[in-house]
Amino acid sequence: MFLLSILSTLIGILLGLLGGGGSILTVPVLVYLADLSAKSAIVTSLIVVCITSSIAVITHARAGRVCWKTGWVFGIAGMVGAFSGGRIAAHIPDPVLLVLFATVMLVSSAAMLRNKKNQDPVEPRASLCPLELPIAAILFDGVLVGLVTGLVGVGGGFLLVPALNQLAGLPIRAAIGTSLFIIVMQGLAALAGHANHLDINIPLTGLVTSCAIVGSFLGAYFSTKISSDYLKRGFGVFVFCLGCFLLYKEINQQIIEQFTQLFLQHREFILGAISIIGGLLLYRLWSWLHT
Repeated sequence: MFLLSILSTLIGILLGLLGGGGSILTVPVLVYLADLSAKSAIVTSLIVVCITSSIAVITHARAGRVCWKTGWVFGIAGMVGAFSGGRIAAHIPDPVLLVLFATVMLVSSAAMLRNKKNQDPVEPRASLCPLELPIAAILFDGVLVGLVTGLVGVGGGFLLVPALNQLAGLPIRAAIGTSLFIIVMQGLAALAGHANHLDINIPLTGLVTSCAIVGSFLGAYFSTKISSDYLKRGFGVFVFCLGCFLLYKEINQQIIEQFTQLFLQHREFILGAISIIGGLLLYRLWSWLHT
């Protein structure tokens, strides 16, 4: 229980400090330390992240680091994706969800380990939030990030912060604060998608949430004191190792058979979803090349 409390505090620190990243620890912590099933861990993770992010966003908002217009546009699109992901997760076996989660961890670690540093030019507070937004691109990215949130219970901050920084043109500290607001919206929508299979351990959820809230205040305070680049790279290495461990632990002959069975039972839906996602990705590539 002591180790669970320490790791829950760390989850909050990372949320407050980076605008994401902490939630990616919540599911493995709950599965392997609290002995929850994958679906229960995902639902509990969403509750913890929603509450903790809502507390952390207040601190960032008071400092003027939340761009509300960008947050609403991205967040509403993310809610659509998150609700859909939550509904889909009910039909996926627990081992398959954990493998998908590990894959997301490896992708997120690659994003964190990129050599490109975050550029945060010194600007007056009034210019932190752009007046003109690339609405179509923000809606597209919002749906995809929301889908990941609903499917595997990850807040999506590791995707949100770079997207808000590079796509919406927000300075990194404004992107961190805005991402927390979006995470709350996506998390609520994902919980709605999981409503028909909620299984919550209230005392455990309360303990993890309380520790995470304390950590979020610490993270928000230190977010202006230390460089996020070095922290992201170190955390990226940790997430990569944890993702590899999950894949090693979960992938076996049984999981391969479950993947095969899942595809055969829902072939038309999966092929249709792949076609839609492929078309959207091609459009995203086309718009990027012509920008």
